[in-house]
Amino acid sequence: MIGIKDERGFNQIFESTPAAILRKERRCDYMISKMDMSVLTPDTYILEIGCGTGEAIKYISEKTGANSLGIDFSNKFIDLANQRYKNKKLHFEVADFNDPLTFKGAMSYGKFDYVIGNGILHHLYYTIDNSLLNLHKLLKSNGKIIFIEPNVYNPYVALIFNIPYFRKKAFLEPAEMAFSSRFIQAKLRQAKFSAYRTEIKDFLLPNIPNNLINFTIKLGNILEHTPLTYFAQSVFITAVK
Repeated sequence: MIGIKDERGFNQIFESTPAAILRKERRCDYMISKMDMSVLTPDTYILEIGCGTGEAIKYISEKTGANSLGIDFSNKFIDLANQRYKNKKLHFEVADFNDPLTFKGAMSYGKFDYVIGNGILHHLYYTIDNSLLNLHKLLKSNGKIIFIEPNVYNPYVALIFNIPYFRKKAFLEPAEMAFSSRFIQAKLRQAKFSAYRTEIKDFLLPNIPNNLINFTIKLGNILEHTPLTYFAQSVFITAVK
């Protein structure tokens, strides 16, 4: 699967095919659906970790009207995000949420109502315990995290993450590892999150041919109501501080 690489040569973003664009919008809509828009105020803040070139947080910011911040390790990606999107409620920074010293203007936001990410926590597999504690600290009281991560039981995911040849072909980072719903639930419980929930779903791959997109979505909607959803692409995660 073709991806856009960061400065280190690792794939981080899917190419913008029609399927990939629709997939991202569907995931953003899912995240929005998990936010309580009835209490949206001028002081509501959303943080996206690993925002890449900013498409997702830009979409969510426009849909919700919330103050939004996207952070990423990559200077290349953040430069592109700042060039593309100009909005007084939307900001981008090169920063690491695990290292507050890297935050600049971002720290003026204080804590966040929502911290979100698409395909981020699995990059932190070997430091997930500490990373979840740091996410907990970033949230306001009753704040929520919303993440979507690769499901280790999906055949494609299992292939590229578990076989060295395919890991190399996919340009994965050495520390990346997909995980299961049960794994992340145990880690969330350990980090003192409450009301945590996971869902395994989504069968729309970013490189699905255009003429198969609608069929794949309809088939996925059916499979998600059967035991076969266990093999879907992603683990959808929500948890409350």
